[in-house]
Amino acid sequence: MVAGLPDIVLDQKKLTIPLGEFRDELQYHLHPDDYSLVEFLFLPHDNANLIGLLQKDLEEFDEMGIYSREELESEIKEPAENGGYIQRIITAFKNEEPVFPERSWEDQITWLFFEYALLQKNDFLRQWFEFDMNLRNIVAAMNARNHKMSREHVLIGENEMVDALKKSTLKDFGISAEFQWMDRLMSIQENDNLQEREHDMDMLRWDFINEINTFNYFTIEVILGYVIKMQMVERWTKLDEDKGRELFRKLLKELEMSYEFPKEFMINERKKVN
Repeated sequence: MVAGLPDIVLDQKKLTIPLGEFRDELQYHLHPDDYSLVEFLFLPHDNANLIGLLQKDLEEFDEMGIYSREELESEIKEPAENGGYIQRIITAFKNEEPVFPERSWEDQITWLFFEYALLQKNDFLRQWFEFDMNLRNIVAAMNARNHKMSREHVLIGENEMVDALKKSTLKDFGISAEFQWMDRLMSIQENDNLQEREHDMDMLRWDFINEINTFNYFTIEVILGYVIKMQMVERWTKLDEDKGRELFRKLLKELEMSYEFPKEFMINERKKVN
């Protein structure tokens, strides 16, 4: 299977096989233990579906998750005792007792998910999700600093890097030694074009996958990395120019509702959109 995987690049216009069909193929060919690792990569879709159902504001159910709408609704109605982080977030929501106060429910389930991901036995999954969490946190800290906002409530998880991001006044937060991609990330974030910045961020993720799979050849880790790459490609193929512009406007609206940005920032960004 690994030998037969078609070449894939981030900028290709269309996947050779849709991601959903590829996942079905993997379920057929892989050992159940290996396929369970593949499924783990689709849990973020379930997280978004669950929060949307809990808050009753789900516009469209994402079929790329592991669980069906009926399964999630059943879980909400009667959470399983051993349901892990999903059961925990449902119980917290019903009791109106946030797991992490002063955080959105989306942030809370993401935090719990990353905690769960970092406990996985598979080295690739642990490395990937630790990298992705650190990357998200660094970008969030950069944005908060640039707009003179508190970093305290934009970071997820608890580790030494989060502590440094909260307290450091250095340009690189003093983490370049621990996070070798820091110089490249800082350069990416200097780009004013949001779409180009997001693209370069995915390219950084792409290169990270290549790096940790350098000495993996015909293993499940190669397939896991390939699935993540397919997820990135599929996301970009769905974002044509009109949808990209609509997504950008939606992002700006969400930012306005969440934070008080300097008026000059909002005016300049609207000019770019228009």
